[in-house]
Amino acid sequence: MTQIILAKDLSQTELLQSIERKGIAEESMGQTVEILLNLIEQLQSEVKELRAENQGLRDENKRLKGEKGQPEIKAKNKQGFTSNHSSEKERQTPKKDNKGSKKASIKIDREEIVEYPQELLPADGQFKGYE
Repeated sequence: MTQIILAKDLSQTELLQSIERKGIAEESMGQTVEILLNLIEQLQSEVKELRAENQGLRDENKRLKGEKGQPEIKAKNKQGFTSNHSSEKERQTPKKDNKGSKKASIKIDREEIVEYPQELLPADGQFKGYE
């Protein structure tokens, strides 16, 4: 039972290696446990290979669809950056928009009143003035 409690802290391979055959009293039970442990280890390695192949196929499928696959993240130097990589000096302050009124720049060069025939107007139409 102590091995089940330790299983939370140890990885699967470490847990399999921690099981001792000497602790089992009967010889036939010890052989059975050893066979089962070998089978579990073999199945674990096969599952690991299949997961890697499955991820590779997913990445290939996404690549063919035009998407990006899972990124390959490589370990970086844990010491950190030695130089300052800030882009604060490259940034520009936003300029104010000096856009004025468009009416101020338009000059009126002529004025013209267009006559519209009275018979084409609706019967309830009223004159409201010029603007």
